[in-house]
Amino acid sequence: MVDFQCKPRYGWEDFLEIMRLLRAPGGCPWDAEQTHGSIRRNFLEETYEALDAIDHDDPHAMCEELGDILMQVAFHAQIEAERGRFTMDDVVDGVAQKLVYRHPHVFGGTMQADTSEEVLVNWEALKRKEKGQRSTADAIEAVPHTLPALWRAEKIISKTAKAGFNWDSISGALDKLEEEVRELRAAVEAERAAEVSHGVREEVGDTLFAAAKIAQMSGVDPEDALHCACDKFDTRFRRVEESADKPLAEYTEAELEALWKRAKQELS
Repeated sequence: MVDFQCKPRYGWEDFLEIMRLLRAPGGCPWDAEQTHGSIRRNFLEETYEALDAIDHDDPHAMCEELGDILMQVAFHAQIEAERGRFTMDDVVDGVAQKLVYRHPHVFGGTMQADTSEEVLVNWEALKRKEKGQRSTADAIEAVPHTLPALWRAEKIISKTAKAGFNWDSISGALDKLEEEVRELRAAVEAERAAEVSHGVREEVGDTLFAAAKIAQMSGVDPEDALHCACDKFDTRFRRVEESADKPLAEYTEAELEALWKRAKQELS
């Protein structure tokens, strides 16, 4: 047991003290054993749960899940405080300094921004200066490799487009997608002939990247678009499964196609 006074309502300092006590001698054995690596997945899961609450516009869930994310931030900061490398105060100061630096049009500076577009241009320029990124290639390399692949592709594509590496119209991107699909088809056929074993993976990646480029040029979030496609497929497949009078594995390909088309029509 630790020396702690329970309260009907806790504040910021109470929260940080709770996190400290959980890892201190006499605290929680599980919390004390954790490392950055062991709770890494927890951070991701809590973030996705918060996004789900936001998507459902659920204020109670949002409040709870944002608190869980804050707990993850404090957890990592407490581990570092114990190592003597930085504290939660340093985390707060760092983000505050960044916000002031990247908003000179608000907090005083030479840059002006009267529109959201100008804000984003200034933000990117200040970020690159702050990070010491001398080229677009440097900025691309700085895009986290841990992002979901479609999201990472969209960010890379957006940075190169801003640098002028772009098609004049979306038709060029569509032509590129068609080219990649043809190469994917050739790779699949070659793999069936046992001529290669890695080509399909590469061509699938190229096809998805080309599709992400079309999404970027159309102002569409490719990650969101794929989620919508997943939801649509889920709904249609459920209808197919419900309308089937025998296991799906016993249907021919043509029969499955007919079931799918009927489900699509019924749900349109």
